[in-house]
Amino acid sequence: MAQLRAALARADSGTAGAVVVSGDAGVGKSRLLDELAAYATERGALVLSGRCLDVGETGLPYLPFAEVITQLQRIDPAAVAARPALGRLLPGSVMPARQEPMTASPPPDRRVAQPERDLTQLQLFDALFNLLGELAEQPGGGGTPGQSHCVLLIVEDMHWADPSTRDLMSFLLSRLRTQRLLIVASYRSDDLHRRHPLRRLLAEIVRLPAVERLDLTPFNAADARQFVVALAERPMTEDLIAQVAERSEGNAFFAEELMDACLDCDGVPTGLADVLLSRIERLSPSTQALVRLASVAGRRVQHSRLQGVAGRVGVEFDDALREAVQHNVLQVDRADFYAFRHALLREAVYADLLPGERVRLHAAYAQQIAKQIAETGGRRGLAAALAHHSLESNDLVTALDASVRAGSEAMDVGAPAEGLRHVEQALKLWDAVSPEERPAGLGEYVLLRRASYLADKAGEPERAAAFARSAVAQVDAALDPEEAAETYRRLAQALTPLENRQQESLDAIEHAWRLVADRPPSRIRSWVLAIRAATLRRVDRQEARISAEAAIVDSRAVGNGGAEADALATLGLLDGYRGEVEASIRHLSEAIGRATDAEAYNTELRARYFLGMHSLDVGKLDDAVRIFDDGVERAKANGMTWSSYGLELRMIQMISKYASGDWDGAEAAAEPPGRQVSDTVLARLAAGGSFVMVGRGRFDEADKLIKELRGHWHRDLEIVMYSSYCGAALYVWRGEPERTAGLVNDVLAWLDKSGVQWHLGVIRLVAWGIAAQVMLAHRARLERHVESENAAMAEGDRLLALAADTAVHGLPWTGELGPEGRAWLAFGKAEHTRLTGAGDPAAWQAAVRAFGYGDVYLQALARLHRAEALLGTTVTGKDAAPDHREDPALARDEAIAELVAANQVAQRLGATPLAAAVAELARRGRLTVPGLAPARDHVDPFTPRERAVLTLVALGRTNRQVGEELYISEKTVSVHLSRIMAKLGASRRAEAVATAYERGLLEPSAS
Repeated sequence: MAQLRAALARADSGTAGAVVVSGDAGVGKSRLLDELAAYATERGALVLSGRCLDVGETGLPYLPFAEVITQLQRIDPAAVAARPALGRLLPGSVMPARQEPMTASPPPDRRVAQPERDLTQLQLFDALFNLLGELAEQPGGGGTPGQSHCVLLIVEDMHWADPSTRDLMSFLLSRLRTQRLLIVASYRSDDLHRRHPLRRLLAEIVRLPAVERLDLTPFNAADARQFVVALAERPMTEDLIAQVAERSEGNAFFAEELMDACLDCDGVPTGLADVLLSRIERLSPSTQALVRLASVAGRRVQHSRLQGVAGRVGVEFDDALREAVQHNVLQVDRADFYAFRHALLREAVYADLLPGERVRLHAAYAQQIAKQIAETGGRRGLAAALAHHSLESNDLVTALDASVRAGSEAMDVGAPAEGLRHVEQALKLWDAVSPEERPAGLGEYVLLRRASYLADKAGEPERAAAFARSAVAQVDAALDPEEAAETYRRLAQALTPLENRQQESLDAIEHAWRLVADRPPSRIRSWVLAIRAATLRRVDRQEARISAEAAIVDSRAVGNGGAEADALATLGLLDGYRGEVEASIRHLSEAIGRATDAEAYNTELRARYFLGMHSLDVGKLDDAVRIFDDGVERAKANGMTWSSYGLELRMIQMISKYASGDWDGAEAAAEPPGRQVSDTVLARLAAGGSFVMVGRGRFDEADKLIKELRGHWHRDLEIVMYSSYCGAALYVWRGEPERTAGLVNDVLAWLDKSGVQWHLGVIRLVAWGIAAQVMLAHRARLERHVESENAAMAEGDRLLALAADTAVHGLPWTGELGPEGRAWLAFGKAEHTRLTGAGDPAAWQAAVRAFGYGDVYLQALARLHRAEALLGTTVTGKDAAPDHREDPALARDEAIAELVAANQVAQRLGATPLAAAVAELARRGRLTVPGLAPARDHVDPFTPRERAVLTLVALGRTNRQVGEELYISEKTVSVHLSRIMAKLGASRRAEAVATAYERGLLEPSAS
């Protein structure tokens, strides 16, 4: 309670947080949260709560949050009504009638433009999150007048959470910042087997800074005895107290149940199940029958449903229900529901049913739910419940039909994982139901195609492809060529995000085209043409243009705005490949407008992405950032943030904001999604987020992340390149050039083996590789190791030649290297001039100019190196550039100007390593730099004794000589040296001295 109250106090003061409460069933989680809720209510907090149910019981997505929204509707109905996304989860909501069945494609002559619909899961998430935040800013009913109240959200039994509930919980927890909000979630730790789906969520959220854990362990022996004594309503013998305390094994619920049983019957039950059932056996026969009937419904059951089923099976209702409530077996839950006092009690009763009895009672529930469906016209959740009870009662025909409808309902409320589960269940039942009893107008290939779509949206691209392949195997092209073409198109799209599946995707779309090539224009034919154009643009640009133009003609003939927009976007890309810049921009802009009109959101985002990429490739960074920002906002507004191009826009927004100097915006874009997605998406976001991590000096965090990302290289090329850029930069900043060199060679070998080409990425990576060789060459000179120095210089030459050779390939848009590529090539060339000394100021000046297209951080880094090159004469007395060798004063003035500019950028971005390097160079050069703040992370890592040891070692002393001068033993000197080398990441004495000198931790005179 102290931990929970402290978390509530922090939330009340404006620091949002979350507590994840775990413990075995019956250990006291619910009671603890009830006490917290009462405590919070007394202090004026708004308390909201919801519970999860076993997904096998109803399969209803978002159940705990549906309960929360119901409470919110009573508290502030206007606020809920203002967010239509929340209305879909309100009890009694009726699913909108479909204009046409999902089991078949629209007729070929359909000319009305069909909006491209996608799941609006993110809209629901944003709506709930924003509403909770607003409620925390409203005046509190029990608090100080005029003050806002804290909001406490409790979600119980997360071990039964459906996938969408877990996604929504992840979303909320990852966005806790300064809201006056505390989220508390509980789960049964003993239910989490090795493959339990909650484990993945727990692994994700426990790393969030706002989340803390609270593990409730059973009582120890003394506390268990004290608890039993406190429970006793009348005197008990010491022997009985000891028996109950021992058999409860420290579990509060077990002890309470054992106590109730032992006080009302002779002897002690041999197991908890016997204890639970012994309480039921004390009830009247009619009440026992009603309790058994209620157990079939699950933990909770609605009054009207239980009453209806009781009437069907001839179970007495009113008196039996009253007795069950009076004996605390069932409890009134939210007015019109009854719940078992504990889930274990319900499980024990249900497990005690005879097989035939269980089937008969499930059948009664199925009949009652079917009646409710007929009366309500399809209230949300009924189809899922009907599917469950029909399956358990062996009514496979009804189970198949209800599973299909439940999948459609889940799609409509933005729950792709639940929809996929229901569709998979329907596929399992398909062969068990005779053809004449299957849903009319529905083919197995349609179900498979739908499963592919849902798997794609649920973040499971591999399964999406597998379902699409199965659909292709089932479809009969001879019976319906257009349906077959649509199925092959789904396969082509499912394969698109997968690595090394381009040829299979191309084969699929070509097969689809052969099926409809000779048919009249139709919605399906226009989409096949559009996707064919998009697929061919990388391998046959001429044929891709023909398909795109044909798709536009067909789309306009049948009114398919989505396909028209998609073809226009592809046409814009093809224009760009020709160098027809104005035509490219015109077609992409037209695609955006047409897609917006047609509500073809995926296509709109695709066009926005490529329009922004065009600006980025030609060096218009500000324009690109604006376009990407607009695209991300459009994706968010339409619930498409984590769709294919919604994700691409977010990724490139992150990178462009980093380059333009909006590092806070880049970090915000790198936040993980609040819903379950594939590991590839998570790894890509993490790789992009590592740029700011390294730039701001969070080295340990970045190092750990980069190591983890190495296992994800096979997923996506961006993961390889982004993580390797950041890793190479990280190790250079840390003074670990060997690791940079090893990483560069590892990536180059990986690219060569994979046959992948990314010209700009190679140039950028090689530039860091040259920087590493500069450090290695400098270290070798300090150690007077000529062979190592020559090896470093030779490797630097090789890497520069590789960069120059790669630059010849240019960009597909213009046929030449773009501004970013030219800047990185200039950076590599300037680094190469440092192999033999301080470097060439003119080469660094070229790099400064090259990064002038907008990359403020890298331009500042180039300014730092130019200042270092200008100060070559004043710092080391040699290696200065020829044009400044005779005028050191001019060199110092220019160096100061460069350091001022670099420091301003470092301070604005919070780039602590760059700021520290500027300060260190100013110190070494004895320069007074206006506005220079001390480096925030410049802390002496050595103790006074370690510094004394290192200084003497730098002067060439042996361990024995050091010990004699410092009056310590030789062994103690060895211990100090080991600690020094560990702090510097060095493996030998000379390396430690060289590294300390490079980092400015030793004065030049020391060596």
